[in-house]
Amino acid sequence: MALGRAFRKHALPNQLLRCEDGDQALQYLQGYGKHENWPQQLPVFVLLDLNLPGTDGRTVLETLKRDPRLQSIPVIIFSTSTNSRDIEDCYRLGANSYLTKPIEYAALEEKTRLLVRYWLNTSELPSTN
Repeated sequence: MALGRAFRKHALPNQLLRCEDGDQALQYLQGYGKHENWPQQLPVFVLLDLNLPGTDGRTVLETLKRDPRLQSIPVIIFSTSTNSRDIEDCYRLGANSYLTKPIEYAALEEKTRLLVRYWLNTSELPSTN
């Protein structure tokens, strides 16, 4: 996966967990620590696509932001959609950022670099413990 390759180019201080669909993302986030192969703590941020199989990204976002245990986790939407309604809906539902996923790998790598720089190196994030 191109996004995974782009993230592996950075020395990430946190484990990267990729969920296959919205249902698996919610299973992990709502029951973290219960599956032996999943990290035992919550993520420092969630990178979320809108067009997930199963439960879609909007529903995942809305569920996270309504859950008192999860609502402080920053959610970054990373989507191919540039539709202004999608963007407005995501911010209304509580997204902390909305990034358009580039088609070209070099642009994806650069956007990933900026994302890591801001969210992991510049921004102060809430505790996940």
